Amino acid sequence: MSVEFIGYVSAREQTEILDPSGPAVDPEYIAATALIHERGGFDRALVAFHSSSPESILIAQHAASVTSRLGFLIAHRPGFTAPTLAARQFATLDQISRGRVAVHIITGGNDRELEADGDHLSKVERYQRTSEYLKILRREWAGGPPFDHDGEFYRLRGASSAVLPYNSSGIPLYFGGASEEAINVAGELADGYALWGEPLANAAELVGKVRAASQKHNRSLKFSVSFRPIIADTEEEAWERAAVIQAQIEKQQSVILPTKNGIALDHAGARPNADNLPTNEGSRRLQAIAAKSARHDERLWTGVAQATGGRWNSTSLVGTAEQVAQSLLEYYRLGISTFLIRGFDPLTDATRYGRDLIPRVRALVEREDRLRRVAG
Repeated sequence: MSVEFIGYVSAREQTEILDPSGPAVDPEYIAATALIHERGGFDRALVAFHSSSPESILIAQHAASVTSRLGFLIAHRPGFTAPTLAARQFATLDQISRGRVAVHIITGGNDRELEADGDHLSKVERYQRTSEYLKILRREWAGGPPFDHDGEFYRLRGASSAVLPYNSSGIPLYFGGASEEAINVAGELADGYALWGEPLANAAELVGKVRAASQKHNRSLKFSVSFRPIIADTEEEAWERAAVIQAQIEKQQSVILPTKNGIALDHAGARPNADNLPTNEGSRRLQAIAAKSARHDERLWTGVAQATGGRWNSTSLVGTAEQVAQSLLEYYRLGISTFLIRGFDPLTDATRYGRDLIPRVRALVEREDRLRRVAG
């Protein structure tokens, strides 16, 4: 089973410990980040989506224009663009980039944030819409004669597209969400399922649920797990850096006032409380894991998840490159073959991942697969 690495390209430099600076869209930063990932051996880079962030397809288009091999996982929320138009937008970029597009479907778990874009559907309704949306995407990408569609959320007459995906296999659809509704939609319609970094036992449980959901439809999904690796020359130095990162976040929270709509993408913002804690199932899982302990499975660290309320990909593997690579191998043994990794110091960390971590993981996976073949 081949292993895939996904990094992260954003419109400007900003993390939980780095306040945003400069223009909201920094073309030079986008280009530099994309090139670091390409040269570092990443397969793809995630481009995130938020109700207040720059548009993800356009950011990916610029990043694709300065690279030649790097693929892009473009976060996309169903329902804000007509599915037929979205299908043509993604297919157009896929043609321009020669097959380097994948789409990460995010139905959305923060009601207040979704309302900023005018979406007032319930969670159940959103997943029903997502299911219908993805079926239309796939139908238009399949080509053929014009088609009609009569559904709960969309009515189409004579839909068709002159532009199709670059590869005959189509555009991969990744899916996030840990609720039963999300798992059911992923099992039926996604190509890959993405989970946030959890302890091995929790991750195995979630992988098992999604795998069972996909088997009901005679399908097999790829699995992706997301981490924020903290790597240093020694394990002690890595844990020291983790402590500094948590202290920086908590210091920021002591001076930043709460906002009406909670916390923006990748920004620690106000200290979590009953009013701003996210309620999506993935965040609830991280909150419960972080409440038990800050450390799990030897080097899984939940300090940032504790500080931010588990709002996003916020768990870390902490140690030397060799130790973190070995930890990632344990997730590979669960059937997870894609690793989405990004750091708290984006450019420096991406460079180090490409130099020290990715080659080690690929070597471990190659050895693992070779031993499996020998064992029969």
